[in-house]
Amino acid sequence: MTIGTDKPTSGLTAPNAAMMALSPGVASIDRIAEVTLSSIVLPLKNPISDAKVLTGRQKPMSEVVFLFVEIRTEQGHEGIGFGYSKRAGGPAQFAHAQEIAPVLIGEDPNDIGKIWTKLVWAGASVGRSGVATQAIAAIDIALWDLKAKRAGLPLAKLIGSSRDSVQTYNTSGGFLHTPIEEVIENAAMSLSNGIGGIKVKVGQPDWRTDIDRVTALREFLGDDVPLMVDANQQWDRPTAQRMCRILEQFDLVWIEEPLDAYDAEGHAQLARSLDTSIATGEMLASVGEHVRLIEAGSVDILQPDAPRIGGITQFLKLAALAEHHNLQLAPHFAMEIHLHLAAVYPLQTWVEHFDWLDPLFDEHLETRDGRMHLSARPGLGFTLSEQGRAWTVAKAVVR
Repeated sequence: MTIGTDKPTSGLTAPNAAMMALSPGVASIDRIAEVTLSSIVLPLKNPISDAKVLTGRQKPMSEVVFLFVEIRTEQGHEGIGFGYSKRAGGPAQFAHAQEIAPVLIGEDPNDIGKIWTKLVWAGASVGRSGVATQAIAAIDIALWDLKAKRAGLPLAKLIGSSRDSVQTYNTSGGFLHTPIEEVIENAAMSLSNGIGGIKVKVGQPDWRTDIDRVTALREFLGDDVPLMVDANQQWDRPTAQRMCRILEQFDLVWIEEPLDAYDAEGHAQLARSLDTSIATGEMLASVGEHVRLIEAGSVDILQPDAPRIGGITQFLKLAALAEHHNLQLAPHFAMEIHLHLAAVYPLQTWVEHFDWLDPLFDEHLETRDGRMHLSARPGLGFTLSEQGRAWTVAKAVVR
């Protein structure tokens, strides 16, 4: 087993890695032969600001860092997966993936649950959430993509889809740095491109500005277009209570992250007191963190992010729990992955439309009649573009 890289490797030698991995059983039909890790920096056209920027907690976001994982087997089957980080964490995800990837070599790629556990134990000292699970997620997603491609099926069909299209809404046109006139123009463009709903950011220093912006957007959209708002965790409990009560007049699909992502009790109080649904969960980095939200009754619409919670294997576990509690599902970001997972979920779902990732892939998703549609392409249905590869800043090959 060897590791090739344009940066120093983790120091994990082949004998040590081999000791950490058990040989596949006699029923195994293939083995992982090579894993390629790439850190890719996607520049954004304009710096992005939400309420976290206006409160001084973060700087405007000018790029997104992706961890791409490409897996190849002895029989020549391939799979690709990715995770991402905003503002910080990208190099850490790449470094952790580089350290644990050697345990994949020689494993049967079909044994995804077993491999997930082996990866967790390979990096057990840094825990089972955050950077650790985000690095594993990109590997896990690549394994699912490979499995579906081997079967010749779209990922949703491999798992078992409930629908072939999912309601979709646009977020990328409604950030706080965007003047309301441009937000309205972006909304009109989204609707003309077949996207069904519009989400706008709130959390201005002057709450009246939020209400003026939402009022203008609702008046433009009319009563029938689904509208959501997102405060990005920047209100305290009293402010959230007041603002949410005012926002109820706009007949919103949901109010997103009115409080800190880990304030389960505060979200539960809001959920009980409002007619409008409360949506949250995107910032959580493990299934266990979502369980606390669900058990506290904090959420009406759960918003898990597969690359953040450990990949598709963990997402499916969380989805089963969400279904048991009759929750709606609206996965966060990464529509290229989440379209498949939302199509599988049997209850009400939404997929978030972002055009930021378009330059990374040769293929694009179809939106029409307010919905995002599955393609017939096997696996996730995407290949990394030459432009995406050109943005690579670090690469490692494990054999």
